[in-house]
Amino acid sequence: MRNTAKITAAVLAVGALTVGLTACGSDKDSSSSSADSSGPLIVAASPTPHAEILNFVKDNLAKKAGLDLEVKEFQDYIVPNTATEDGSVDANYFQNQPYLDDFNKKRGTHIVPVVTVHLEPLGLYSHKVKSADALKSGATVAVPNDAVNEARALKLLAANKLITLKDGAGTEATPQDIADNPKNLKFKEVEAAQTARSLDDVDAAVINGNYAIAAGIKPAEDALVLESANNSPYGNFLAVKKGNEDDPRVQKLAKLLTSPEVKKFIEDKYQGSVIPSF
Repeated sequence: MRNTAKITAAVLAVGALTVGLTACGSDKDSSSSSADSSGPLIVAASPTPHAEILNFVKDNLAKKAGLDLEVKEFQDYIVPNTATEDGSVDANYFQNQPYLDDFNKKRGTHIVPVVTVHLEPLGLYSHKVKSADALKSGATVAVPNDAVNEARALKLLAANKLITLKDGAGTEATPQDIADNPKNLKFKEVEAAQTARSLDDVDAAVINGNYAIAAGIKPAEDALVLESANNSPYGNFLAVKKGNEDDPRVQKLAKLLTSPEVKKFIEDKYQGSVIPSF
């Protein structure tokens, strides 16, 4: 196991609640931050590929740059932001702009992007058919149940003519926004982290790139259809609580994450399943 600490969602949820209650009795602007820049930079990340990329930086680049980097892995898409908001961690690396916009709006957090690092193309996968066209009428497709990734999944299916979405269906589209469904596909909404595990229970599943890779799936080879990287708004970035963007540690990490060494690491390790965005 790598030198990476894991924190349970339950513990951090209690911490987030405590901070939230404290903030209610404070006159300070909740978007301000007073991070201590003298200690190690603690970054929350999804295990694959985010923590792997961060650990490459930690093991190969950080010391020379004078950066003390600590990586903490999380399996879900909620706690990294709440932990960044309440100061349990200094930054996170796991999400894209549409997801962050939706999260900040719904939860009242103040997380902002610092630098975009990579794209993980969303893909449709199956253990039962070899092509999207082979999906039978009435087939069940698992999709992520969070607003942004579900809409992203439906747009992937629409781009490959499996469904047609209503005009104006945006970043919060749901199956109710489907205008035409020629295969009469049925949709099973599950947590994004569970989509890969659902493959044996459904006819196909739309899976985020990081969860596909973690499950031993090779998106560039195994996807029935794969999201295009051209002009994608779904690049994954390093993010902090508003006010911490200029933390010298954050700026050092931002520079390292967009270095030629990291670009080569991503290209060599992921072979097109993760694409550098710089």
